[in-house]
Amino acid sequence: MNMYERVLQSRKWDDDEQAILDQVQRMTDEVIAPNAEHIDATGEFPWKNVEAINSLGLNAVFVPEEYGGMPMRFRLYLEIVSIISEACASTGIIYATNYHGMKPLIEYGNDEQRARLLPCIAEGGLGALAITEPTAGSDATGMKTSFTPDGDDIVLKGNKIFISNGDVADRYLVFGKWSEIEDPKKAISALILEKGAEGFSVISKEKKMGHNGSSTCALAFDNVRVPRANLLCEPGDGLKILLGSLNRSRPSVAAHALGIARAAFKDMVAYGNERVQGGKKVLEFQGNQFTLADLAGELLMVEKWLDYVADLVDSGESDFGMEASLAKLRASDLAMKMTTECVQFHGGYGYCRDYRAERLMRDAKITQIWEGTNQVHRQLIGRSFIQK
Repeated sequence: MNMYERVLQSRKWDDDEQAILDQVQRMTDEVIAPNAEHIDATGEFPWKNVEAINSLGLNAVFVPEEYGGMPMRFRLYLEIVSIISEACASTGIIYATNYHGMKPLIEYGNDEQRARLLPCIAEGGLGALAITEPTAGSDATGMKTSFTPDGDDIVLKGNKIFISNGDVADRYLVFGKWSEIEDPKKAISALILEKGAEGFSVISKEKKMGHNGSSTCALAFDNVRVPRANLLCEPGDGLKILLGSLNRSRPSVAAHALGIARAAFKDMVAYGNERVQGGKKVLEFQGNQFTLADLAGELLMVEKWLDYVADLVDSGESDFGMEASLAKLRASDLAMKMTTECVQFHGGYGYCRDYRAERLMRDAKITQIWEGTNQVHRQLIGRSFIQK
């Protein structure tokens, strides 16, 4: 048994969890992985993959039982994300975005909101998280989308960009500023927008370097009337909700990046054992062994750190923001490093679409950018050591 297999076996899934993971692996092997190249080449939204995910009821693992779910450990959810992302990064982030958008509804919504809005997600509906704007990226407090109270409604006006699942979601968690609160931080609020609302439109769909099967859209809200009953918590509670949601979504995107890194590592090992140059396997050259040894060590460290963060969440720990940032930072940096080395390992073939190495490299890059750029995470982690 090699080091990697030993680490994976150390997780000690219970029987129910292992059965779910076996089903997920079988689904990715039979449906998602064979479809990945076509999805990347055409940019088609992978509805077939989404249907396969829904056939296993995988949204249920993070939805409470009383709203149609079958909640499991956060660690299990992260492993599902990694397995799907290893097979197809586009499908992995589509699935993970359901969690990113709807977990705050579970955490911060009231019983009436959860009962009304969550069953759709538990049954396989798609979620979206709408934070970023043209003038508000890493600095979310710069957002200009406005929430104006009007009787039993909230009038939503503004724009969002780079929204995953933007054109296909059934539920949107939208952040904006309450018009009656002047302080830019205290004004941030959050509400759930339901599909089909009048005045809501998808302006455009981005053409991207990678993740071509995942919709990334610009959205417009032209005086959209949303029931006040869809407001999470109270006006001005949005920053608390935003930070809380990011603390959970960052380990999730780390798991997604980890899946890409796993795929690249496995491809390097396979190619290194198959490809012969000068009468020797590529992996028999010492320089390549050194490269693989370093990458294996980094991969194992990220695997164990993500397990540690998951255990913090599962134990009920509330203060894990720095640990989540570090997971996102290291997993995404590794994904980019691993896929770059994977292309190099394959030589000229790595630059061509004969192998998936070039797709993995293109898919990896965005992981260093979304959910807070890695520069921002380094700043967050670094300044946490300043004594107050």
